[in-house]
Amino acid sequence: MEELAELGHLLVFAFLFFFSNFMVGSVITDVTMGALCPGRDACSLAIYLTGVQQAVTGLGALVLTPVVGNLSDRYGRKALLALPATASIVPLGILAYSRTRGYFYAYYVTKMLTATVCEGSMMCLSLAYVADRVPEGRRAVAFGVFTGVCSAGFVASTIAARFLPVSTTCQVSAVAAVVTAVYMKAFLQETDGGASSCKGDEEASQPLCLPSSSSEELSPRLPPLRKAPSLSEIAALLTSSSTFSRAAVVTFFHGLGETGLLNALLYFLKAKFHYSKNQYANLLLIIGIIGSFSQLTVMPALVPKLGEQKLLIIALIASCGHAFLYSIAWSFWVPYLAASFVILSISVTPCIRSIISKKVGPFEQVRTCHCLY
Repeated sequence: MEELAELGHLLVFAFLFFFSNFMVGSVITDVTMGALCPGRDACSLAIYLTGVQQAVTGLGALVLTPVVGNLSDRYGRKALLALPATASIVPLGILAYSRTRGYFYAYYVTKMLTATVCEGSMMCLSLAYVADRVPEGRRAVAFGVFTGVCSAGFVASTIAARFLPVSTTCQVSAVAAVVTAVYMKAFLQETDGGASSCKGDEEASQPLCLPSSSSEELSPRLPPLRKAPSLSEIAALLTSSSTFSRAAVVTFFHGLGETGLLNALLYFLKAKFHYSKNQYANLLLIIGIIGSFSQLTVMPALVPKLGEQKLLIIALIASCGHAFLYSIAWSFWVPYLAASFVILSISVTPCIRSIISKKVGPFEQVRTCHCLY
């Protein structure tokens, strides 16, 4: 696909970003337990701190993501992508230097602060970059391929962590984060703000890719936002389209369930089945490999046949199924079975992104992403 060829450097950047940031994913539970509750398999403090971190990160992203999105409309996607790429280096560098109790708290605080920029803005800016380059008719596949490449970076990082000692894993992760920022700065090209995805010179000169009169009823456009949105503007945007409102409700409850599950899952597995770094890596490998396969092959094949809405329903059912299996796991192998459901459940987010991306123009991509995520 010609449009995906233009995204080559973005895909490499996304791969490196996920490789560097998720390499510590399979070891962070052991690092946290070793720093806070050494010699124990259960630690309520670790779960509480993880919950606080997620809450602060979410609230921070709520404030910062629209600001970053507004700046990216003015200064470009690449210029603002440098922010999460650079900020992610700091906590990984601390973890690479030492993992004692004091340094762990330093990592915890810096990770909590930098994640408000990295976790929300990186994905939204990258998806806006894709929307700038790819016409809306092909965005579902493009978003799926982008998510698949991100999953591939996750898989590669998990494989590396599976065979490296904890100290080396943290050091390699920090070095990879530096390489990611350098690569992005050197090779990623700035977009044209979405002009290339509009048809005709007249549409390209407008802030929104306006549809023709014949297709206006089938694909209504949401009203543009010109500044970083206030709470009232976000509420107006959420209620301006029934499709957008429903997508926001689905995203909220899906995200609430997934976040709650992921925050406690690794600690639950350690307490109940005595999982260690290698078992975590095996579980994450299953999720990553199946997720990459799904996004790169299954979703591109199913979207043209089923459509995004039907695939979204199937993915949500699969998401409920894997969460239920995790909750009733009675043996160490049950979480591995539950992880296989990701072949369908991983399509939830790309489907929602594609549906909403078609409702807005290039200058609203980041800010609508913020309203949903």
